[in-house]
Amino acid sequence: MPLLMLVSLPIFVQAQATSEWREANRTGVSAETGLLKSWPATGPALLWSNTELSNGYASVSFGKSTIYTTGTKDSVDVLYALGLDGRMLWQTVIGRAWNESFPDSRATPTVEGNFVYTSSGYGDLACIDGTTGKAVWSYKASELNKGTYGKWGIAESLLLDGNKLYFSPGGPETMTIALDKTTGNLLWKSASLNDKPGYVSPILIEYAGKKCIVNVSLGHVYAVDAANGDILWKVDHIRPPSYNPSWDLIKCVTPLYHDGMVYATGGYNTGGMMIKIAGDGKSAAVAWTDTVLDVHHGGAVLVNGFIYGSNWLNNSTGNWCCIEWETGKKRWEEHWNCKGAIISAEGMLYLYDEKKGNVGLVKATPEKFDLVSSFQVTQGASGPFWAHPVIRNGVLYLRHNNALMAYDIKQR
Repeated sequence: MPLLMLVSLPIFVQAQATSEWREANRTGVSAETGLLKSWPATGPALLWSNTELSNGYASVSFGKSTIYTTGTKDSVDVLYALGLDGRMLWQTVIGRAWNESFPDSRATPTVEGNFVYTSSGYGDLACIDGTTGKAVWSYKASELNKGTYGKWGIAESLLLDGNKLYFSPGGPETMTIALDKTTGNLLWKSASLNDKPGYVSPILIEYAGKKCIVNVSLGHVYAVDAANGDILWKVDHIRPPSYNPSWDLIKCVTPLYHDGMVYATGGYNTGGMMIKIAGDGKSAAVAWTDTVLDVHHGGAVLVNGFIYGSNWLNNSTGNWCCIEWETGKKRWEEHWNCKGAIISAEGMLYLYDEKKGNVGLVKATPEKFDLVSSFQVTQGASGPFWAHPVIRNGVLYLRHNNALMAYDIKQR
């Protein structure tokens, strides 16, 4: 089987809407409006559920009338396509699944127009026709670029930018590569930081007249010039007090960006840090650090000048927190079930407890933890509730391993 596979190529249309990891611009903040501000005691109405998926931690993304997600089946990762009614349309193999710790798929597909881009746990990339499920191209990106792996393989949701697609092999040869999205051909490679990739999906920002990819490896937060792959700046991660140099740090959280500042956090008592990018965009330095919002892998959101998320107390529990964007000062910290994933819409926070599947609706206010409504997800195979929630067209999508559920949260 060739390392790069090409099928007869369709015509790609530029500047189409993109559906991807963590909603609009990977911020975790949805632009949805007209949503319920409270739920019935039993939770919002369940529209449908599908338990035909294989196990995975990926969220969902969307085509015009199709829902996409991934799962792991035997030794391969699979892309699933569902109708908006939850009916299974087709499934197709992406590439080799990770076969060590927590092997179930975790890369959320990136959708542009009729094409779906995703990665397997071993860094096998694929472009799939979103209607037929046929492969347009595939590329063993980690293998071909001497990529390295942390203990949990690849968890990156691919980033699109015009005709380019970005991926982060890490390792001795490069940190980030750009491919032509229509063919899978390599366009450029960045230099190496001699670092393993994080379990992170990068963000694309514009600053100092440049478009750049901000990413998190196991040892650094760094920025790459999207035009040519030059590494513009890098900042070392904070090490926890008990850090052993023989350990890999574990970094799973997509960074937040606003107005020349980047917030990165990573759990395991590393805390968080705010990075200020220099005016020319060619260097960066730590502006402040915090030990409160030490997010494990549930993400964080920035709403009206405050960062919300859950911290890591240990692998079994954590608290929900609010800190100030400008200073890192704690505004509140509250225990509610367990740490988990968070998104936001219309001034409300949607919390998804990773231990028992409790879902909370909370007002996004720095004054207090203000829980309005909650319910519990009961479907899906045993295991953690790690998939991040998604809101689309008034529907809240929640994944639990083999189950995908759709809840009506639209005001009527």
